[in-house]
Amino acid sequence: MSFIDQIEQLKRKLQARVGGSIEDIRVVRSPLRVSPLGAHIDHQDGLVTGMALDQAIYLAFVPREDSEVRIESMNFVGEVAFNLMDIPPCAPRDWGNYARGAALALVRTHHIRRGMDAVVMGDMPIGGLSSSAAVGVAYLLALETVNDLQVSPRENIELDRIVENEYLGLKNGVLDQSMILLSDRHCLTYLDCRSMEVQRIPTTASPEAFEILVVYSGVRQALVGTDYNNRVAECQAAARLLLTWSGVPNVNGQARLRLVPPEVYGELGDRLPSPLDRRARHFFTEVQRVREGVEAWREGDIERLGRLMRASGASSVHNYESGSPHLTSLYEVLSKCPGVYGARFSGGGFRGSCIALSHPAYREEITAFVAEHYPVAHPDIADDYSIHFCQTSEAASVMA
Repeated sequence: MSFIDQIEQLKRKLQARVGGSIEDIRVVRSPLRVSPLGAHIDHQDGLVTGMALDQAIYLAFVPREDSEVRIESMNFVGEVAFNLMDIPPCAPRDWGNYARGAALALVRTHHIRRGMDAVVMGDMPIGGLSSSAAVGVAYLLALETVNDLQVSPRENIELDRIVENEYLGLKNGVLDQSMILLSDRHCLTYLDCRSMEVQRIPTTASPEAFEILVVYSGVRQALVGTDYNNRVAECQAAARLLLTWSGVPNVNGQARLRLVPPEVYGELGDRLPSPLDRRARHFFTEVQRVREGVEAWREGDIERLGRLMRASGASSVHNYESGSPHLTSLYEVLSKCPGVYGARFSGGGFRGSCIALSHPAYREEITAFVAEHYPVAHPDIADDYSIHFCQTSEAASVMA
């Protein structure tokens, strides 16, 4: 189904619920994202890269005259309904949490009063592509539209951080929402998570030379139910020790590895106890991989960028220790796959997907190679994993 057909289906679904003219229905397109390099370091104010995908979350909406919010999903059962004047707390494993969190962030910062009726859908498997951040951004943009707010992408990055950090309790950084809100077609988005400097960098590589490969592992598990928050705490503990030993000021008591000068880590890193030494090693080597990867992309050297992605994946396994058995197997399969320049986990690495840069001419070989090796290692997901070949796209927006 084309995205035009998806949008038409979404609009018809909403019209059947609320009546009125279909011309009054607006649609948010909020893309999924991948991060070729910059794994697990955004929460330490590191350097990251990303791309928005041509696969997206779509949200059709119309304003209401009261403060009620009512949302139906074409992917999940049930309806989400609440009042902006009395937003319920986060509920475990409830797909409505992102809508309530977005509403709470806007009530707190902009005192919104008008609700909406909406229908949401997405056609890619959930996991590792930041569908959570994409849907959170979609709710923010829709609620801002019905309340006549003009909010910048950078402010929406902070609003979505409120949703995930404060409402949901997920201690992630700004990578996901930044790539969704700041990316552009045919560009690699580079973000300094400390200064929030952003660059959208084109490449001299031919569009026919590569595409974005996404392999969904078949594993579903919410990040807040994994070791994700523990890894963040370990990185902060490593930063506190290095800052204390070196006498470098700990700004506002917020220990982050980015505050540690590289020369300090080079001198004192070996003193860190296990596993803090491995967490810090991942951070500092990944920052260097990002710097090298940006140059490789700019120069059109996709093979070099692929090698850096493969090294990032290995560091995620051995230093950050974020890979579940399924994701680790999938990374290893893709690293040996013909036509794949390089691969790594996407997202936290505890569930979801692996991503890669691949050559379009090898689609059939890649599909066959993964089918031959991955389900054999994990028969439980033989009917659940899936392969997707994607392109880059523009940032999230409200469509006309």
